Amino acid sequence: MAAANKPSAAPGDASSTAAVPSGRIGRLARMGGLATGLASGMVAEGLRRWSQGDRPSARELLLTPANARRVADQLAQLRGAAMKVGQLLSMDAGELLPPELSDILARLRSDAKPMPLGQMDEVLTAAWGAGWDQRFAQFGFTPIAAASIGQVHRARMQDGRDLAIKVQYPGIARSIDSDVDNVALLLRMSGLLPRGLDVAPLLAEAKRQLHEEADYRREAECLERFAALLQGDDAFVLPRTESALCGPTVLAMDYLASEPLESLAHADAAQRDAAATQLLRLLFRELFEFGWVQTDPNFANYRVQPGTGRIVLLDFGATRRYGPAVAGGYQRLLRAARDDDRAGVAQAAEAIGYFGTAIVPAQREAVVDLFLTACEPLRTPGAYDFGASDLAARIRDAGMALSMERDFWHTPPADAIFLHRKLGGLYLLAARLKARVPVQALVSPWLDGPAPAAQGG
Repeated sequence: MAAANKPSAAPGDASSTAAVPSGRIGRLARMGGLATGLASGMVAEGLRRWSQGDRPSARELLLTPANARRVADQLAQLRGAAMKVGQLLSMDAGELLPPELSDILARLRSDAKPMPLGQMDEVLTAAWGAGWDQRFAQFGFTPIAAASIGQVHRARMQDGRDLAIKVQYPGIARSIDSDVDNVALLLRMSGLLPRGLDVAPLLAEAKRQLHEEADYRREAECLERFAALLQGDDAFVLPRTESALCGPTVLAMDYLASEPLESLAHADAAQRDAAATQLLRLLFRELFEFGWVQTDPNFANYRVQPGTGRIVLLDFGATRRYGPAVAGGYQRLLRAARDDDRAGVAQAAEAIGYFGTAIVPAQREAVVDLFLTACEPLRTPGAYDFGASDLAARIRDAGMALSMERDFWHTPPADAIFLHRKLGGLYLLAARLKARVPVQALVSPWLDGPAPAAQGG
């Protein structure tokens, strides 16, 4: 790297960065160390409890806050697929996990420590060649964001254009399948997952999605697709890609000055309501019009431009194709839920794949009740007040009660899991903003219209 751009040392102190194990042996050693740490934690906790006269079970010894922290901390060090599995399990199967593990895994949705400067230089040299920094008038070596797959840096081109450059952690793409399998095996053998819960479909889908997320060229294509689909929609703004700098491990795009959407929590009611309304409107367009849904509900993916109030959309790695059959199934399901048609909800849910073959009538009715609860905003004329509602808690409690019935556990289709993940995230965001949203008015044109047609690729 040229001296003009190269810092004298890695940014921050040693504790501010963490090298990402890139080789199979290094990553496997992390998993082995985690297993050993869990066992040691069980022994220490057992001795402490027994000295006090308790006789805890092995499960109680395993599910201590300290052991749960060990799981979360090691997954965060591995990043990549290992960290992503923790994120998916905490979000998509959270109602089925022990509270101790679910609470700690939720930490994995936060930013990870960035990789050291040397590793980042290796990735960029492999992508752009030696002397890559000569392309830039300025390159910020301290990342402005770091997460499970990569970290983001700000740079300025020689022509003055400001870019945000996402750099993938080394070895992530190669480690996906083995990391997913290793984490699942560890969680299963340790007892941290319920024995009756079949997570195989979820894990298979996690591998597929992670391979897609690790291909930054695909993410660039999805970003460009959404920019075209949303052309003329003044509510949103998307960064342009810099195609000459994009590749499998690097994504370069405009840096757009913006603030976290959550900062609107202190804005006036009209701004808060408008932001939540636009995002829910966008979701219905994605599902019923575009046939493509950005399924990651991370709040960090939504920002707002000061002054204009336009919503900046980021991170299209988790974009998923939804064909007319799936969209049509949800059209029927949501229409029946809006109209309080229990039989219609049950029929649509069965067609989508929500019911296992062994489900009993009482459980079937409980699932219908859960859908009707989740669709409460659709049945509310006028604006639904997310800030004054305990909807999220009621959905969680109903799902937890259902999951306690061991013979019920059934993994819905992946399309359903990721769509619910997105809708649930938008519900939480609307609640965080204390927004009032006319959900029924937003979705009814799609529900009362013709069935969704086949979309273009």
